[in-house]
Amino acid sequence: MDFDLDEPQRELRTLAAGLFDKESDPENHERSGEPYDARLWATMARAGLVGACLPEEAGGAGLGPIEMAVLLRELGAHVAPVPLLPALVTGLTIGRHGPGERLAPVAEGGAPFTYALRGDVTVAGGRLTGRKTGVPYAAQAAAVLVTVQSDVYVVGREAVVVQETPTATGEPAGVITLDDAPGELIAGAAHDLGLLVHAALAATASGVLAQALKITTDHVRTRRQFDRALAEFQAVTMQIADVYIATRALDAAVWSGVFRLANGLDADRDLAVAALHTADSALRALYTCQHLHGGLGVDVSYPLHRYFAWGKHAAHALGGAEAQLDLLGELECSSN
Repeated sequence: MDFDLDEPQRELRTLAAGLFDKESDPENHERSGEPYDARLWATMARAGLVGACLPEEAGGAGLGPIEMAVLLRELGAHVAPVPLLPALVTGLTIGRHGPGERLAPVAEGGAPFTYALRGDVTVAGGRLTGRKTGVPYAAQAAAVLVTVQSDVYVVGREAVVVQETPTATGEPAGVITLDDAPGELIAGAAHDLGLLVHAALAATASGVLAQALKITTDHVRTRRQFDRALAEFQAVTMQIADVYIATRALDAAVWSGVFRLANGLDADRDLAVAALHTADSALRALYTCQHLHGGLGVDVSYPLHRYFAWGKHAAHALGGAEAQLDLLGELECSSN
């Protein structure tokens, strides 16, 4: 398999990186108290980034999982405070399984759709009852894709009750309660939605870790102790090498998983490996980045703490390393 990006994908990456470099300002956003950066979100919509993976009938470009990973890797590298991850994941899910016209306002920079995977919900006559936890941008979304066994139901925001919950990144999330809420069925889409969420979280984490490595490398190269740059100490060199290895391992797992998704191949194992790296080796690498910075790493005026928070949040959203090991074990047993 060749994981090199083609020319349009490289151009998409350049566009996203340039826009985030110029327009994203996480520190200023944190002071605003807003749930996400609406100005940046509108700019991304005008540039076609929000609609990149939305179906063409909704005004999107109809791109696939590889392009989703390209965009989310840049999102993670810039810790940009916008709901791009749920917008792309839900857009791809709806585009693959049903008419996508309902997503037209999202492509234009409107409220995104989001997803709800964890929790228990029952359905009777197309109406849903139950609770889902850890729903990103629950209060801000236009609609929620709710999984019920192997199916997905599209539920309007007005049909759910949201209890907002804090996250490590400061991004909004919540618990949603459904009480005989009407939903539109997308049959058999739950598995695809789950795979796309795993791919999206791992791709975002790969961008987070890559940028944390760059920040840390710059720090140890210029920071001096005992009249020597930190990078001249062998122990520091070995630790930064471990971070580099973790970064490359996560990248390889992510690209393998989204390549298989894009080509209609079984991606369960590859994405479980990517999720395991996200929740295990990548998270340990972020701890190393913090350690190599000393107290500076947790200073709120220094950017590294945001990358650590985003990486930890991705690991938690994936259920942790043990959950991924259990999943890999189940996949291996089921194939024998």
